[in-house]
Amino acid sequence: MGNGYVGKVARIDLSKSSVIEERMPDSILKMYIGGSGLGAKILYDETGPETDPFSPDNRLIFMTGPLTGTKVPLSGRHEVISKSPLTGIYGEADVGGYWGTELKKAGYDGLVIIGKAEKPTYLWICDGSIVFRKAEHVWGMDTYDSDEVLKKETDSKAVIACIGPAGERLARIAAIMHDGKDGRAAGRCGLGAVMGSKNLKAIVVRGSGEVSIADEEGLIKSIKELSPMIIQNAKALHDFGTSGGVITIEKLGDLPIKNWVKGKWEEGAQKISGQTMAETILTGRFYCSACIIGCGRRVKIEKGPYAPVDGAGPEYETVAGLGAMCLIDNLEAIAKGNELCNRYGLDTISTGAVIALAMEAYERGVISKKDTGGVELTWGNANAMITMIEKIGKREGFGWLLGEGVKRIGEKITGISDAVLHVKGMELPFHDPRAYNSVGLGYATSNRGACHLQGLTHIFERSVTMPDIGYPEIQDRFGVDNKGEFVAKLQNLMSMMDSLKLCKFLFFAGIKISHIIQWLKLVTGWDMSVDEFMKTGERIYNLKRMYNVRCGISKKDDTLPLRILTLRRGEGGAADNLPPLDKMLKQYYQYRGWDDNGIPKAEKLLELGIKA
Repeated sequence: MGNGYVGKVARIDLSKSSVIEERMPDSILKMYIGGSGLGAKILYDETGPETDPFSPDNRLIFMTGPLTGTKVPLSGRHEVISKSPLTGIYGEADVGGYWGTELKKAGYDGLVIIGKAEKPTYLWICDGSIVFRKAEHVWGMDTYDSDEVLKKETDSKAVIACIGPAGERLARIAAIMHDGKDGRAAGRCGLGAVMGSKNLKAIVVRGSGEVSIADEEGLIKSIKELSPMIIQNAKALHDFGTSGGVITIEKLGDLPIKNWVKGKWEEGAQKISGQTMAETILTGRFYCSACIIGCGRRVKIEKGPYAPVDGAGPEYETVAGLGAMCLIDNLEAIAKGNELCNRYGLDTISTGAVIALAMEAYERGVISKKDTGGVELTWGNANAMITMIEKIGKREGFGWLLGEGVKRIGEKITGISDAVLHVKGMELPFHDPRAYNSVGLGYATSNRGACHLQGLTHIFERSVTMPDIGYPEIQDRFGVDNKGEFVAKLQNLMSMMDSLKLCKFLFFAGIKISHIIQWLKLVTGWDMSVDEFMKTGERIYNLKRMYNVRCGISKKDDTLPLRILTLRRGEGGAADNLPPLDKMLKQYYQYRGWDDNGIPKAEKLLELGIKA
């Protein structure tokens, strides 16, 4: 390892309270980079279909990338990788904040955690030292309180990744929370439950080291040149956060409403928007490490039925999930629900989805107050939403079932099969495939289950171009021709972003692949062409697919819920479109070099250097 890397990955065995430091070969780094790529390589080599996600043999991997901890704009990110207890296949969660940067400053590019501690434990990592400490006194505490206590025990400037009661009690929609009240979440795939299964409460990190840079003078020059453009183009994200897009998203027919049934919700979208937040409860902005945009929200509610709230404000996915999906238009209630999810350690996307499903089941009469513990789960009932979050977080009563995710809820409750929306076991995030055909194909083929971020294709069908890979103009969101190639290329690109550990909001800010390749060269000294860059992303994406193939995934799983394929929204900006998945999937397999069953062909694996 050289520039861009600090040179060590720590292998931590909780069963033995042991640590082994490992150096990754340069050949592996150039093939898999870091972040999700390197994490996927380790998971692929060391686990498989026989691995129970909750077993001590499962790996819980925290991995930075070569740009993490540098001055490269929006590089304050890391990845968490494991076999998912929600889906039973490849799982990963991307997260910002300061934890990844602090880990590199402490002397590690990543952590590979195995085993299970005999009793609740936390790790204290500081400048090359890893110490196992007792955590019984914080076991059961929420993440905000745990953060406060553990900083007092270690260092007031430490950065903490921890789970709340949901992860401790193995809720399959549990998140790993970071940065205390600023609430940065490794939310998807239930990885908080993997951490809980290992009796690992928290990882506390503090460092004073620096990341070596191949050409620091050149990097500073590049950043100075590009920063004004980034700040200007991303001004709306700074001003209103990700939820600033809610009004436009609703107009486009992209906002899921009433568990993906309704087509319009104009007044509701306005009430829960980032613009309304800025006028009411917003108190400040949160910047991740190396960020110059500041899309994070800080909010406060000091009086009224939803007080107190003091910390991270809800992002777009949260206002969509706890708001539009449940027909709740009270922003203060959504902010309260968001804070409870952060404290308990819950993925707000999955939480919004399971509550919306429960509301639909309640409306149909297939569940009653007797089942819900007296909670009237009616549409728009903000108090019911908040009560259910508490029950899910504590795993009490009906909340225990909701914490299992929509797929398992559908297996337990009859009469709601058409209302259960997931791909490969993971709840859909809140962009509607009926508004963007590419999103439908992306959800169907995403390696971690339904995910808009593994392709992020919709932004290139709305406002962003990428001439470096053949898209100099905004693409037709209702088009079908060449969608397979389009989605595959962007999945390869996003695989590189998740491995370098760069925030994808850079694309909104005008950054192109050529800029990223320049930064990578200035940091590491590597000289990559666009083709080599994209081929590396393709390798990473195919490796994850092969992990899932081992777990039994094939074409039968590359599908969408029937509600998305057959139910037209009927009104709004995407009133009549249904994604033609079969046609797009055929294109996709052909471009990818996969067979008709969705399995990468032997010649493709040989080309990419992947061992089956």
